[in-house]
Amino acid sequence: MTTTVLLISCPDTSGIVADVAGWVSMNGGNIVHAEQHTDHHDAMFFQRVEFTHDGTRDLAFFKTAFGPIATKYGMTFSMNELPWRPRTAIMVSKTVHCLSDLLTRSRYGDLGLDVQAVVSNHNDSRELVEAFGYRYEHVALGEGDNARADQENRVSELLDSLNLDLVILARYMLVLPPWFADKWYGKMINIHHSFLPAFIGANPYRQAHDRGVKVIGATAHYVSEVLDEGPIIAQDVAHVSHRDDVQDLTRIGRDLETVVLARAVRAHVEHRVLAWNNRTVVFG
Repeated sequence: MTTTVLLISCPDTSGIVADVAGWVSMNGGNIVHAEQHTDHHDAMFFQRVEFTHDGTRDLAFFKTAFGPIATKYGMTFSMNELPWRPRTAIMVSKTVHCLSDLLTRSRYGDLGLDVQAVVSNHNDSRELVEAFGYRYEHVALGEGDNARADQENRVSELLDSLNLDLVILARYMLVLPPWFADKWYGKMINIHHSFLPAFIGANPYRQAHDRGVKVIGATAHYVSEVLDEGPIIAQDVAHVSHRDDVQDLTRIGRDLETVVLARAVRAHVEHRVLAWNNRTVVFG
């Protein structure tokens, strides 16, 4: 049997659930899991429908066949098969705990990523990456007035050459320009080491310590043109106290970062995320 996932967003109205369920049945499918959410403030409807079928009809057929219903309700929709192994690049700078976790999960099948390369502006993690058997690309930041733009262009060309479905920023510490973020919108996930929207930008653990917080957090989000303000996919927190210095917060936070990033990547790979109006609906 083949499993297909349908993601829907549209203005809320009556009849959507009945029509979608009837369409699945009429086209030889069997719904095995379905979730929905209505945003009453904006009168929007969101749904994820997972259905199985015998595989004699391909994805192109189902997308075309669903067109009339999508038109009727003004839907935006996507349709994909499971399992999905997205061609993925992981970008990192010097801090490797998120990278190491992703590589381990990928190697042993926990996330289902098809890692094409790890890209870094430093050479520090080459040995780790190559020990896992993955390709490592060091795209260094040079000197001069145009060094930053040149490095960004080289990274962009490299990513383009890999024919990727997903890019993960696993503590990549260079801020990407708006054109870069826009190019990969919805296909690039970042981990930020704070509970956004608190402590945007650099040194959030130092910011948190200086503010005397009693919880710290981590946030995984889609990258947008505005730094650390893309749609949030996953977050978590840990309690801390006045006894914890910046090093303690960093140590505690690393565990949060790895778990939150993996959780967000898994939700994306399983087609459980709908981004809308700089927010997300993340189905279970």
